[in-house]
Amino acid sequence: MFDKLQQLKELKKMRDEAMSMQKALDAETVEVDKRGVKVKITLAQRIVTIDSNDNPDGDIAEAVNEAIKESQKEAAKKMQQMGGFDSLKGMLGGS
Repeated sequence: MFDKLQQLKELKKMRDEAMSMQKALDAETVEVDKRGVKVKITLAQRIVTIDSNDNPDGDIAEAVNEAIKESQKEAAKKMQQMGGFDSLKGMLGGS
């Protein structure tokens, strides 16, 4: 029974850490300006704003994709600084 209680505590700790990482990623943004289309997105890949200036859909899609790529790069850096998945893996007993 003690093992199950310990496992639940570990799972709660992992969940809390994951939620903390998510909050940190949502708190920071990157902004991309591509062909006159401006996209602001959080590091958790949530779009904040898109200013298309009446550009064609293809330009908008390209700018959104670029913003996602940039936010993923920054999120990876941020997670690495925070201990990232290595800390979670350690709690799971991974190597």
